[in-house]
Amino acid sequence: MQKFKIIAAAQLWVIVSGGTCAFAQTSPPPPLNGMFCGAAPQPAFCSAVRGARAEGWPAQSRSEVMAQHGMVVTSQPLAAQAGLQVLLRGGNAIDAAVATAAVLNLVEPMMVGMGGDLFAVIYIAKDKKTYVLNASGTAPSGATAAHFNTLGYHWNPRNWGPTSGMPLNGILPVTVPGTVWGWQAVLKRFGKLGFKEVLEPAAEYAENGFPVSERIAHDWQLPNALPLQKCCTEPDPDSIKTWYVNGQPPQAGQIFKNADLARTFRLLQAKGADGFYKGEIAAAIVAKSWALGGTMTLKDLARYKGEWVEAAHTRYHGFDILELPPPSQAWAANEMLNILQACLPQWAPGETLASLGPASPRYWHLLVEAKKLAYADLYKYNADPNFAPVPLAKLLAESYAASLCAKVSPQRASAPGPEGSFALPGDTIVLSTADGDGNMVSWVNSNFTAFGSGVTVPGYGFVLHNRGALFTLDPHSPNVIAPHKRPFNTLSAGFVMHNGEPLMTVTLLGGDMEAQGHAQLLVDILDLGANLQAGADMARFAHSQVSNVLSLETPLYDLVGSQLAAMGHTVKSVSGEDVGGVQSIMFVADPHPTHSDEPDAAKHVDGYYRAGSDFRKDGEAVGW
Repeated sequence: MQKFKIIAAAQLWVIVSGGTCAFAQTSPPPPLNGMFCGAAPQPAFCSAVRGARAEGWPAQSRSEVMAQHGMVVTSQPLAAQAGLQVLLRGGNAIDAAVATAAVLNLVEPMMVGMGGDLFAVIYIAKDKKTYVLNASGTAPSGATAAHFNTLGYHWNPRNWGPTSGMPLNGILPVTVPGTVWGWQAVLKRFGKLGFKEVLEPAAEYAENGFPVSERIAHDWQLPNALPLQKCCTEPDPDSIKTWYVNGQPPQAGQIFKNADLARTFRLLQAKGADGFYKGEIAAAIVAKSWALGGTMTLKDLARYKGEWVEAAHTRYHGFDILELPPPSQAWAANEMLNILQACLPQWAPGETLASLGPASPRYWHLLVEAKKLAYADLYKYNADPNFAPVPLAKLLAESYAASLCAKVSPQRASAPGPEGSFALPGDTIVLSTADGDGNMVSWVNSNFTAFGSGVTVPGYGFVLHNRGALFTLDPHSPNVIAPHKRPFNTLSAGFVMHNGEPLMTVTLLGGDMEAQGHAQLLVDILDLGANLQAGADMARFAHSQVSNVLSLETPLYDLVGSQLAAMGHTVKSVSGEDVGGVQSIMFVADPHPTHSDEPDAAKHVDGYYRAGSDFRKDGEAVGW
């Protein structure tokens, strides 16, 4: 066998094969480290054009991934692979979801962490039933509107939605983290494994590090978190120490480690959720809170419990759409679909969304107007139902949707409320998993905005979320802040059933984008006939209810932006980071199933899974 080696000398590069010169050039090849568009100087490849697909929709980024035994899909490849390894080692979809989410705590720390919130919709095949988890956090003791008023924070009538008057970052919007409780709750109820097994990949990556990708490096910016009053002009020193390298965000290709986070994972492996809510971690959270002027107590943490709740439900074209109920915003997707189903015959007689088609400005106008109606109710009613009952049965009734049709002009844009000046932010991770038994998980986990509050718990390597920013200081709102209350929550996870059988998970990240994005994804698939990857790739809009600005991804803006502006919409062009990311799985049943005597390790569903991972993020779908 011939040996090949590369010899470099000054500007002469020679490839030698058995002592004979095979090729020579007078300048070295470009370096293979750090070749990213946006670098200085700009690499030459950035002026290239994209290649063409050999089949299917030409704009689709890649084919769906298909597998029979199990599937994991999320926004970062190492996290997806960690979940797949758990499946291969005998875990189920629930175990894989926790393992995947835990790795995302390290590799996408701006989006998610154990100091945040969690919701999930879990389909259990043996029960033929979905279960819905709300592991969102509650406000700490002392979190009253009066307390915020004394610190100089007051309701802002220019922002009549959630967050009005609230500081966005710092210690004040920190609520009790629900994530760790939720991880343990799903494992105990439905998992095969425990923290020892499912947290091991995350602990090992935290100890040994991972190379930061191009997209994640772009997102890696700490918010200012200090001081307490008139927040915020300075970053938290503990956050800089934990998340930056030599005082700077890690660069693309740089290896990042978090030994403190690894230590925390090891504590959870040894002590379970009590190690977080009652042990040394709880003491560190409270110490950090009080040092910065927060009101979190040890009792707040020790008493925390999430809830198992019933999904918000509607039927759309014969499909059962299951979304999270209040305080999640996800149920607005149900109402938006109800409105489209009830009102389209009046708005566009003789047409369907498919016949109008996504190249038509009328198609987008009607989707946006349906969104405005649904979000008007969302902003009016959504709150913690344990404090302020939400009339969900009325709002999701077909008759109620039909009563709203006259509020929309098929030709002109409407104003959803008084003129305002606020757009709701948010960053999140979503993931989906499935296994050989037919279990499927739709999962959303988040810090709320990038790096949450910006406040890091020293010695434990995680940031506290800022979900409490979604309260309001409007004393007349059902969502006004109060101790032990859950705020309005942008996190959304959904599921679709058809004829009593599971069809697909519904996930799309992005704060205020999530419910309106769920509805768009479902229209793409159930009305337009897109496959999951195509549905993930298709251009989307993001409409701000308070500012009434309609953001369109640039290709969509170029296609219909001017026509929508002529209809009265305030339109702007945005990049893909403003419209969220999809990570979903669909199940296709075998019409002629055969039941084999395979061992559990090789068990597969009677049919197969297909998955799509949004190209706007770094993720992938992996299966076996």
